[in-house]
Amino acid sequence: MKRIKRSTLAIALLALVVIVAAAVWLTRKPANEAGTPAAAKGKAATPASRPTLTVTVAKPEATELTLTLAANGNVAAWQEASVGSESSGLRLAEVRVNVGDVVKKGQLLAVFSPETVRADIAQSRASLAEARATAADAAGNAARARTLQATGALSQQQINQYQTAEQTAKARVEAAEAVLAAQEVRGRNTQVLAPDDGVISSRTATVGSVVPAGTELFRLIRQGRLEWRAEVTSAELSRIAVGTTAFVVSASGAQVRGKVRSIAPTVDPQTRAALVYVDLPNVQQNTGIKAGMFARGDFELGRSSAPTVPQSSIVPRDGFNNVFVLQPDNRVVQLKVQTGRRVGERVEITSALPEGAQIVVQGAGFLNDGDLVRVVAPPAPAAAGARPAAAPASAAARGQGNGETRARP
Repeated sequence: MKRIKRSTLAIALLALVVIVAAAVWLTRKPANEAGTPAAAKGKAATPASRPTLTVTVAKPEATELTLTLAANGNVAAWQEASVGSESSGLRLAEVRVNVGDVVKKGQLLAVFSPETVRADIAQSRASLAEARATAADAAGNAARARTLQATGALSQQQINQYQTAEQTAKARVEAAEAVLAAQEVRGRNTQVLAPDDGVISSRTATVGSVVPAGTELFRLIRQGRLEWRAEVTSAELSRIAVGTTAFVVSASGAQVRGKVRSIAPTVDPQTRAALVYVDLPNVQQNTGIKAGMFARGDFELGRSSAPTVPQSSIVPRDGFNNVFVLQPDNRVVQLKVQTGRRVGERVEITSALPEGAQIVVQGAGFLNDGDLVRVVAPPAPAAAGARPAAAPASAAARGQGNGETRARP
């Protein structure tokens, strides 16, 4: 009985072992069979066998660019004339101009009340007439005294008295004429005239006010001329000469072309910068340039040849400008570059580039360092009204089809 039980137990254990072994074998076989295609698919999906993007390339070209020097400064009047009153104690009766008016030399700006001055002129003329009458009487007495000098009817002392009275009377006439001339000048000063052609920049004259002599009534920008006072460092000052062309751009975007009129003979010891005075012509027609504005500008120093690339090939990433250089194996290498001047759609490259380098143009913004690309010829210029093909969109769709994710910089 015990033997039968032992044999049954042994058979059951053996059957259990066989079942477990079969289960393990069946489980491992599908995994191996499934793993083989996955590995094959992974090998087929590696970037080594399929390009990431279709791109166009171009070599840097030598382009003639303008050498410029940037500067900042203020716009100010070339010269300002202070127009004031020369008459004291007169009432301002009329003001004929206002701020912004363009005036000519000798134009009437304001008028003072002339009644007081006219009365003073009349009084001076009466005093002059009286002095002339007195002088005529004294001259007659002196003439008669001189005729009696030989007869001895008058003493020499009396004759000298008549001659002195004559000279005194003449002096009083001259004094009266001077007083009258002063009063006439004062009468002419009741009219305030423009000292030069220009534009009225400020006005303090008020009708009815009584102002003392020397009080400023108007401020005039002489000849309407403005100038740009650019601040240039002492290191760059030697590159600028009188007559250099400058392009000035105001904060409003208005641009005007001027020329350097003079350069300050001294440098500010605090900022180590000197002022360069640039004449701005035709500012009366250009309303975007006003005195007191802050403006930036560029001095045109000449022209030079420099390597340039298309603007679309510049890829800004992580605060730097980069280009992608095509390698012989059709892979691209990301290279940091320094950019300079711009002309149209081309950008100057100031840092060194590999000799004979081919720069990726179309599609550069979708690449990463080491990507495999397919190079095609650049598309021909589209005809009028034609719609350009969306290459980046198709490239992005191709990347999604490969199961890869590309982040646009």
